[in-house]
Amino acid sequence: MVTGQDAPTARYRTIAADLAARIRAGDYRPGEALPSQRDLSAAYGVTLMTLRQALRQLSDEGLIEQQPGRGTFVAPPHLAYRLGSLRSFADDLRDQGHEVRTTVVGRAVRRLPARIAGALRAGATDSGLRLERVRAFAGRRAVHQVSWVRASHAAGLREVDFTTTSLYEALAAGGVSGARATQTIRPRVRDGARAAHHDDAPGGAVLITD
Repeated sequence: MVTGQDAPTARYRTIAADLAARIRAGDYRPGEALPSQRDLSAAYGVTLMTLRQALRQLSDEGLIEQQPGRGTFVAPPHLAYRLGSLRSFADDLRDQGHEVRTTVVGRAVRRLPARIAGALRAGATDSGLRLERVRAFAGRRAVHQVSWVRASHAAGLREVDFTTTSLYEALAAGGVSGARATQTIRPRVRDGARAAHHDDAPGGAVLITD
């Protein structure tokens, strides 16, 4: 039984955990305002002091932003992608507590564009598998991913269910494993074509990763 000073401590942590779960599940989306502190304290049946302790914990965890005079808002999701090893981007997000949903937008064998052929050390007339996916987490579509695989490594990939299987897993199952990678990141403005795959309007900032 929790008594004395331990009771409010346990209560605010329970509230913080419940709100964090609702944010990660997409009940409250990034940029959305939470109900007022008075409404939340009434809903949870606690004092404003206890509720503010819970919000302070969520703020320390980077899940919310408290803006004086405006209210409390869900913070944009903070992501960490480990570059020291080659692994699935979706697996990295899941390890951080995000529920990731993958939609396969397109999958087809095409002639490799010159830039891609050069990166894959393929011939100018070689073909490859183009796999296009959209990743949604925290209740919104946030990652548009296009992957190219040389035809010599793509045998069997056309039948893989990439909504549940990572490209790394599928390649490894076919005897192909990655040993090293090069990555570049550059800022861009989200145009109409990219916005079609995100839950954001054109004109916002995005990061393009190769």
